[in-house]
Amino acid sequence: MIFNPNPGLHMKTLILLLLATTTLTACAADKKIVFLAGKPSHGPGEHEHRAGSLLLADCIAKVPGVTSVVVSNGWPMDESIFAGAAAVVVYSDGGGGHPFLQTNRLATLSALMDKGIGLAGIHYACEPTKEKGQAEFLDWIGGAFEIHWSVNPHWNAEFKSFPNHPITRGVRAFSMLDEWYFHMRFRDDMKGVTPILSAVAPESTMERPDGTHSGNLAVRDAVKRGEPQLVAWAAERANGGRGFGFTGGHFHKNWGDDEFRKVVLNAILWVAHAEVPPDGVTSTVTPEQLAANLDAKGGRPRPKPAAK
Repeated sequence: MIFNPNPGLHMKTLILLLLATTTLTACAADKKIVFLAGKPSHGPGEHEHRAGSLLLADCIAKVPGVTSVVVSNGWPMDESIFAGAAAVVVYSDGGGGHPFLQTNRLATLSALMDKGIGLAGIHYACEPTKEKGQAEFLDWIGGAFEIHWSVNPHWNAEFKSFPNHPITRGVRAFSMLDEWYFHMRFRDDMKGVTPILSAVAPESTMERPDGTHSGNLAVRDAVKRGEPQLVAWAAERANGGRGFGFTGGHFHKNWGDDEFRKVVLNAILWVAHAEVPPDGVTSTVTPEQLAANLDAKGGRPRPKPAAK
């Protein structure tokens, strides 16, 4: 037995220790999410990067201990916005116009990834260029769109089953018409990569002629064999950082679907090393919220997918 000559002092010490522990736990739970929303792109209701990011940020900010900030036009004027970030979510155009590939931004992002910060790429943001960015993307999020290998058709994907993973918590079977990219380039042997959403692509996805984004012999053979195509995945990095790739998100209205949205919201928490609730992130989106913050695009027609 330990003799304490001053029980009052012992109790005060215990209370201080409990308060300190509680404060540290609260700080450890605080997660800052930085959304990088790309510039206006495509026609009305398509590639609504800013509106989509604001919508997701609003949903994720309702999770206790999580804060979010949305940067418009793809890259912050002041990079100090990344200070204290637990994860970066990029929803933007890609290819040669990817916001990461300009000036020294890839190096800036690399420094963040070296700290173990999470990274999520949505839709076209999953496509760097093969010459610049692809090697980094394979490391950071596990996969990437590669021209003359991957394709970007519009098709209705049916998701009937899911792996046992925090990102799939509370997600029920659903189907969605979107521009689901598939036949992506992944790490060798899928090392550290977990499939999240897979579906069998119909033959109609191969109706376009071969091209940088429309078709090639390898993907045609895969579709003909009926191979399930991976359109969303999770990845873990050697330094403990996490990544997530989601190829849907072409049509803004799809964020109104609870299951579609929940997959991405769960993933954002997961890449930020935040606890995903047992039933996933519960959120509600109204038609008014979907109609808010849309880019002023007028009646400009959508470019053909193959032209990306």
